[in-house]
Amino acid sequence: MSVTTFSKNDNVYPLIEFGSITASSFEKMLVSRYSQSKIVIMVDENTHDYCLEYLITSFDVLKQAEVMLLPAGEENKVMEVCFQVWEAMSEYQIGRKDLVINLGGGVVTDMGGFIASVFKRGVEFINIPTSLLGMVDASVGGKTGIDLGAYKNQIGTITQPIAVLIDPGFLSTLPEEELLNGYAEMLKHTLITDRDKFIQLSNLEGIEDLINVELIKQSVTIKNDIVLSDPFEKGIRKVLNFGHTIGHAIEGYLLPIEPVPHGLAVAAGMLIESFIGSERGILSKDEFILIEEVLISRFPKIEIDKSALKEIIQLCLQDKKNEANKISCTLLNGIGKPLFDQFLTIEEIEKGLSYYIEL
Repeated sequence: MSVTTFSKNDNVYPLIEFGSITASSFEKMLVSRYSQSKIVIMVDENTHDYCLEYLITSFDVLKQAEVMLLPAGEENKVMEVCFQVWEAMSEYQIGRKDLVINLGGGVVTDMGGFIASVFKRGVEFINIPTSLLGMVDASVGGKTGIDLGAYKNQIGTITQPIAVLIDPGFLSTLPEEELLNGYAEMLKHTLITDRDKFIQLSNLEGIEDLINVELIKQSVTIKNDIVLSDPFEKGIRKVLNFGHTIGHAIEGYLLPIEPVPHGLAVAAGMLIESFIGSERGILSKDEFILIEEVLISRFPKIEIDKSALKEIIQLCLQDKKNEANKISCTLLNGIGKPLFDQFLTIEEIEKGLSYYIEL
């Protein structure tokens, strides 16, 4: 089991660990820091059935924890659910010296982190991601949030957990589509930083090869290095939004119709935003073709009707990253060379979406 300590600054993670959670410092942390605290474990239906028993039976100190069951799915990452949890936490008399443990994928860590970060102005929390997407993206970086209608993560905070414990053993219960979900974010990390790593990651023989602690650590390190240099997204951290401006709009549009996994929406967003970069002439045709071949071969196409274009563009206009009523995103000046604060025109987005629809 390897341990990586990135920083002890209050604005960033004090601890990220990789490997078996039973061999980690988790138990020592619980006993030394939270022996007199109440503990709440946030799960959804999936982690309740597949992960909770393993966690509780592995650590005696958790046997008295209160378990709060969140409904699974992005469509449930809403304020109404948060209110129910806050009311339950009040009934259990959870205080600011107590602890929330988020055991789950991106929805659980996003929503559980948000719930903890604002309850009584902040309860400490630990993220134990159980999906590949949660491990390489959602649990790392301090962003918490819930959706507001079709608008992704419109309400949230940037609040760092006490620790993130990444145990690839949890991935053995996941279906292939869930691994694809995280794969999109892993490819994104390489597309914005390192061409060679992108080539290496895109050449995996099978999706199961992603259950690899070194590949997961590589992806987390890329993201965490960027976060450490810009915790509150004033500058360089914006490059992590590559694929997310249009990807989030597609995801938000389809949420009430037929929800699509976040990773598939991001893959579509990266393809469309790469197309826009190529059309602008900042991304070479050869590199665009390479990106296109990888994303098309690895991810199923999302079916979008042309009648949806106006509504998807409207969602882009409401993106939280926008500035001065301009649609802001990150584009590539080459693989490994991101440009943030790039403003898109409605015509560019419409052309990019049309290109994707007609693939």
